[in-house]
Amino acid sequence: MTTVIVDYESGNLHSAQKAFERMAQETGAGAVVVTSDPETIRAAARIVLPGDGAFPACRRALYDHRGVFEAIEEAVITHARPFMGICIGMQMLATRGLEYEETAGFDWIGGTVGPIAPSDPSLKVPHMGWNDLVIDHAHPVLDGISTGDHAYFVHSYQFRVDDPAHLLAHVDYAGAITAVVGRDTMVGTQFHPEKSQQTGLRMIANFLRWNP
Repeated sequence: MTTVIVDYESGNLHSAQKAFERMAQETGAGAVVVTSDPETIRAAARIVLPGDGAFPACRRALYDHRGVFEAIEEAVITHARPFMGICIGMQMLATRGLEYEETAGFDWIGGTVGPIAPSDPSLKVPHMGWNDLVIDHAHPVLDGISTGDHAYFVHSYQFRVDDPAHLLAHVDYAGAITAVVGRDTMVGTQFHPEKSQQTGLRMIANFLRWNP
């Protein structure tokens, strides 16, 4: 079994690669490969889509690599392979993003990515640093993770889901901010699991063991 971390030049993938390799070794989940090769993506047992930066730029970068999105879509939608989106990779699941300009997302989980607007004006944007998770719905990828566990965030925009059933966890930042989304064989984390110490490593291990 191979877990693919998709490389579409959306940021430094080193820390994510190391975290997934560590947990793959601990769980016996097979190899972890960082690639932009469509055939390798299409054949993967699991797919991870990371991302840093602005929604429109990441979408353009993803679609500029010939065949990469099509390979992801075939693996996840046609063949129901487990998928994890991280940060902007999670936001790409939405119907649309409103960062700088309206930009179409994958529309795999209905919703809109819009600016964070805390009700307390003293709270800064971006939402940066550690925050406490609130678990909204049980999910295999959240096994062993509880309300109050910490995760590390760096973002100025948030995913507002259309269907509350797709909201698996949130955090409070003078208002609820989506932390984890999911449906079918896909999950997404707004926080960076590779930077979230034991909480993040547990989630990565759960994902690598997940057989939906």
